[in-house]
Amino acid sequence: MNSPSSPAIGILANPMSGRDVRRLVARAGHQTIEAKRSAIARIAVGAAAAGVRRIVILREPLRVSTGALESLAVPLDIEVLDVASRLDASDTTEAARGMREAGCGAVVVLGGDGTNRIFAKAWPTARIIPVSTGTNNVFPRLIEPTLAGAAAGLVALGVVDPSLVAPRCKTVRVTLSDARNHPELSDLALVDAALLVDDQPGNLMPFEPGKLRTLVLTRAEPAAIGTSPIGGLLEPAGANDNFGVLVHCTGHDGGGKPLLVPISPGLYRPVHVAGARRLALGEVVEIEGPGLLALDGDRMHVLAEGEIARLEVRRDGPQVIDVELALTLAARCGHFLGRTLEDRSGGLPGCC
Repeated sequence: MNSPSSPAIGILANPMSGRDVRRLVARAGHQTIEAKRSAIARIAVGAAAAGVRRIVILREPLRVSTGALESLAVPLDIEVLDVASRLDASDTTEAARGMREAGCGAVVVLGGDGTNRIFAKAWPTARIIPVSTGTNNVFPRLIEPTLAGAAAGLVALGVVDPSLVAPRCKTVRVTLSDARNHPELSDLALVDAALLVDDQPGNLMPFEPGKLRTLVLTRAEPAAIGTSPIGGLLEPAGANDNFGVLVHCTGHDGGGKPLLVPISPGLYRPVHVAGARRLALGEVVEIEGPGLLALDGDRMHVLAEGEIARLEVRRDGPQVIDVELALTLAARCGHFLGRTLEDRSGGLPGCC
């Protein structure tokens, strides 16, 4: 049995990601529980191959993680967090806290932009590999889970230097006008913060382009789905660029030019735009109500008439592990040469 202080990775799988109503009105695929279990098992195998022997997972009613690992024939110690799961956002928050307390050196997060956003709020300095299972994803990527597990293990064990392979990501920091008196009214987004009109909190349908007025993006990617390509088709900005993008939209009758955008899988719609420009890191954008502020696609905050929200792009989010670079550095060190899955030597005495 390994010591509780032995290097560990966390695997956080949102059992509800990839199953929401947006998939009924677009052409997105459906993520099954068995597909997620398969991904979790592959992550565990990859981590074990890197030398990890302790994995922390979440207990929840659908048994996505526990079911994936209960009969896995790999030498691993499985630590299960019991957070009295409610199958909502609070599970992700509690799991992030529990994995931090358990000393996880890296966490693989299976979910969409929303899952990763909640995790980042709870543990903003975590080292993560976001693996896509949601609907409209920009922040998480399509990564083979086996390799994600191996890269997470390399970082957790100190085989590779996190400062080389895991830069901090950008965020949109949001401060509402009375956040000094109510700290909970400070918030963040990992990809986009959008001001909508004539919308309502909790709406899970794809947004109506005519309701979009202001958009602040950390990543404006032409080859993405959702709001990110609205900026990406005008002023591209990637994860490594030290700036964000501000887009002003007008609605269909506001005089802007139509921009044809893939707002959901298999669903292109025109968004009328008045202009777009780069945002320097730390530059403040003020938006004024009335309206609804959506963060990474989730309709979150109602702005009353005259209420101000201040938005700025910063590079202060979680450290996102570059899987390919981590494996490349480990290969140069010869980390996998001569290893077997039964080898419990863990990391090397130093970083690659």
